[in-house]
Parts: sequence; structure tokens; C-alpha cells
Amino acid sequence: MDWEPRYNIAPTQPVPVVRRGYTGTLRASLMRWGLIPSWAADPAIGARTVNARSETVASKPSFRESLQKRRCLVPADGFYEWQRGARGKQPFCFEVGDGEIFAFAGLWDNWRGPDGQAIETCTILTTTPNDLLAGVHDRMPVILAPEHHDRWLDPSLRDAATAVTLLNPFASHLMRRYPVSMRVNLVANDGPECSAPVDLPAEPATLFD
Repeated sequence: MDWEPRYNIAPTQPVPVVRRGYTGTLRASLMRWGLIPSWAADPAIGARTVNARSETVASKPSFRESLQKRRCLVPADGFYEWQRGARGKQPFCFEVGDGEIFAFAGLWDNWRGPDGQAIETCTILTTTPNDLLAGVHDRMPVILAPEHHDRWLDPSLRDAATAVTLLNPFASHLMRRYPVSMRVNLVANDGPECSAPVDLPAEPATLFD
């Protein structure tokens, strides 16, 4: 897999994905972020399927077959969420440990266009936020603990209800967050500066408490 470090990945762009092949071996590849179901008539649906809610993923037509047959891991070492405030939306970077590699729970599918060209796409599962995320956003991506990776990727696991039990908020005490600059708001910016910590400006003074 030919992959360069990325610091500001946007929906519809390629992301690294790990899955089990038909022989049981692990495979790493790049997929477009935004799942296009194999049955979709219009690939534009991928712009609306960047994430899948863990609470409803087993019943949604776009995701339920992939939940049973095509689960994957999406490795990363951080992600951004935005907090609404008086000055607008402030981005924060969230990491596990001291910036170690972790894995989102994902699903993938293979869509073939009218010209016969195949496109592999993926989505990232979300869940309710842990304490660290709750003050910033009302959802968080599902980060799978390492001891659950094999189970999530196990091709013999076809029971959707069992798979969903793995989709829980990651422990707050194992994560950290810090504010980053507004550079991350522009997709064209994609360098280490996007994830570098910054100091938040002081809150404006008020006349009354």
C-alpha cells in the first residue's frame, strides 16, 4: 500500500483500511471514505455515509450487510472535532495515550459503476461521546480496544447483534485532547501544523457575572 502521512483527511478522500481477506490473512489497502453500497444506483450516496451510527447500523439498508460480512479497521493516530463557541467553531485534536496508533471500527463495500470500474469505500462507526468528548461534540467515532480487533475482523462472526456489542465509547482516561489552529478547517491544509497544539485566546471580558 502506497501511503503518505496525512494530517487533515476529508470525506471522499482515501483512508487506510485493514481487513481480513478470504484466506484469513490481514490486508491493508486504501479506500474512499464514504460508503457506497454495492446496490446503489448513484455513487453520490457516499457523501452521506461517511459515518454510521452504531445504534441503528444493523437496520440501515446502506450498512446492514456490511456489518455482517465486511467489517474493517481504520487506523489513525488522532481525529478532530469542533466545539461551538462565541467565536465560532474551535477545532480540537483527540488522541489515544501519547499519540499512539489506534483503530476505528469501520465497514466497507465494493461498488461497480456502469463502466465496470470497481470502487472500494468505507465508513466509520460512531457512538455516544465519553466524558472527554461530551463537552465538544455529541458523538464520537468508535475506537476499538486492541483486544477486540480480532473479533471485529472475524469473518465467522455474522451475527449483527453480537458485532454491535463491540461498539462502545472508548475510555476517557486513555485519551487526551488539545486545541488546534483553524488551519484544519481548510481541506487544502494538510501538514503537521494542522495537528499542532495551540493556546486558546482568552474569553472576552463581561460587565456582569
